[in-house]
Amino acid sequence: MFNRVFMAAAALAIAAMPAWAETRVTYKSAKSTSSYYQMGVQIAEAMKAGTDGAIIVTVEESQGSVQNVMEVRARGGDYVFTTPPALVGLAQKGAAMFEGKGDPKFDTIRALFPIPSLTMHFVMSDASGVTDFAGMEGKTILLGKGSFGAREGEKYLGLFGLTDKVKIADVELSNAVPALKNGQIDGFVTAGSWPAPNVIEAAASTGVTVLSLTDDQIAATNRARLVIPAGTYAGQQSDIVTTSLPVVAYTTTAMDDDTAYELTRTFWEEKARMAEGAPWWAGVDQGLMVNIAGKIHPGALRYYKEAGFTLTDAQM
Repeated sequence: MFNRVFMAAAALAIAAMPAWAETRVTYKSAKSTSSYYQMGVQIAEAMKAGTDGAIIVTVEESQGSVQNVMEVRARGGDYVFTTPPALVGLAQKGAAMFEGKGDPKFDTIRALFPIPSLTMHFVMSDASGVTDFAGMEGKTILLGKGSFGAREGEKYLGLFGLTDKVKIADVELSNAVPALKNGQIDGFVTAGSWPAPNVIEAAASTGVTVLSLTDDQIAATNRARLVIPAGTYAGQQSDIVTTSLPVVAYTTTAMDDDTAYELTRTFWEEKARMAEGAPWWAGVDQGLMVNIAGKIHPGALRYYKEAGFTLTDAQM
């Protein structure tokens, strides 16, 4: 009789444990070869360390942000994914790539925290003498193929009147630094978290100027303004003013408030430690919160209010 009572009491105690006590979360990231997949792995390690193993994050490879959003339709409360905020808005409207694919679950998407933005770098060799976009005329530029950076770079050349005034190199982006060193190209365009590994290598081995955009140019791109601080790259003596595509970690209202709170709290409290091993986390601060369009998960909101973050009415 005593054993039955004891076992029943133990079962009740386990059932009463906090929702986040033994939580497993799936983090849908990017291709395994990308920096964003590496970020996912770092977040998983930070969550395990920061919660003493109470939250275990499994990182899943993804083919891209659209896929991440689409999977909301079939996922539950353990699903976290990354995507630019603009794609969430399109999904909720059933527009563009989501036309005819709308789903009520898209309306349940809620933000947790920002991660490093896709940051545009227009990198010109010192030998080219180029210090602004006008100076790119007549130069050979590597855009790469198929990536966000390649598409965005081509768009900017058009916006700034350079489409027919530069030569586009037929070289893979992975070969950008060797091509710059041997003079095959004058510059290259890349997008990713900063500091970007290929820009670090180019600045250290060749000497480069990363171009800044004017306020008018930034307005024409319809992208978010971002400043890369002086000293980020070798030889960089002043801030670089460029553009970025914000990226945010999201979940849905199916996630319980306690889990969302713990994920958000742990992310911000572990961020400085993550930055010690991966400098791109140093670029994430409260200033990126403004890039979160739409609502933040109630559990995450609880943390932000406790921590004194400034939020907009639309985010609450």
